[in-house]
Amino acid sequence: MRILYGVVGEGMGHAIRSRVILDELVKQHDVQVVVSGRAHDYLAQRAGEHLRVRKIWGFTIVTEDNEVRNFRTLLQNVRGAIAGGWPRNVRAYFDLAQELQPEVVISDFESWSYLYAKVHDIPVISLDNIQVVARCAHDPEILRGHEMNFRVAKGIIKTKLPGCLHYLVTSFFFPLVRKRRTSLHPPVLRPEILAARSERGDHLLVYQTSESNEALPAILAASGRECRVYGFRRDIDDEVVEGRLRYRPFSERGFIEDLRTARAVVANGGFTLLSEAIYLHKPVLASPVKKQFEQILNARYLEAEGYGLAAEALDAGRLGTFLERVPELEARVAGWRQDGNRQILSALDDLLARAAVGRAP
Repeated sequence: MRILYGVVGEGMGHAIRSRVILDELVKQHDVQVVVSGRAHDYLAQRAGEHLRVRKIWGFTIVTEDNEVRNFRTLLQNVRGAIAGGWPRNVRAYFDLAQELQPEVVISDFESWSYLYAKVHDIPVISLDNIQVVARCAHDPEILRGHEMNFRVAKGIIKTKLPGCLHYLVTSFFFPLVRKRRTSLHPPVLRPEILAARSERGDHLLVYQTSESNEALPAILAASGRECRVYGFRRDIDDEVVEGRLRYRPFSERGFIEDLRTARAVVANGGFTLLSEAIYLHKPVLASPVKKQFEQILNARYLEAEGYGLAAEALDAGRLGTFLERVPELEARVAGWRQDGNRQILSALDDLLARAAVGRAP
């Protein structure tokens, strides 16, 4: 089939998941990718001769002090749209209509490809983790204190990709599905994680998406543990060592090595790293970005499942509690089992077959 695959560019988790799916799709199908932001560079660098990756403009989120800044997010996106984002997307629209003439769209929470499909009456398959917010029922205890954030997030997500042929939702937790045409599946894992052999080391892997938490180094240092820190100093090219804190420049191979040999993980509430840590049986202390409800939900389910702890604020007290409970959490997360990506790929193949039949003359 001719497939248009849309990837939202905010956060690298979408790109990492999509790369795995795309590597499988190109074996049998003609695929064109539309993607925005940093995710474009990631996918473009890994695209082989059989995959076309086209950059479009997409919305971005501004965070500071581990919190989403709503006004700055709005301002930055308005500027980006006026400065060339919308004209670029219009050009991409006409180019795709002429070149690919897609028969089905797969969207990883990406709106442009979805709208293209609706205009051309093409079936859409949604494949992401975020739809779990709107398409599943959640226990009141999970939502406690964030009921308003939940309602806002649910409303936004419901309007993002309505009326898809099916919603493939990846998750490490499995609440009751309350919507038709929806199924839950284990997370999509990149081959490097599937090939990694988990070992129990002594260090903490620390991943932060913002450099603005000025108190973090002192909190980590007070733990007395070796901490291998990624994301906090983005301008470094070589490792910087300060006591037991080792600030490392990002390297996919180095990061996976530090993850597979870690005793535990300290991170935000991003779905991809939480899923990879769980697969490798590493307990996680998750401190979600404030006002980003999907991360809050991930962190709370992580704790509810016994795979780690949630931290509304990452402070010395919460880190100390987490370290004390690592043996208990380690025993719980050791029970996670997943047969690679077989389940999600099989479900996607079935849906593509259905879409093909539906468009047959």
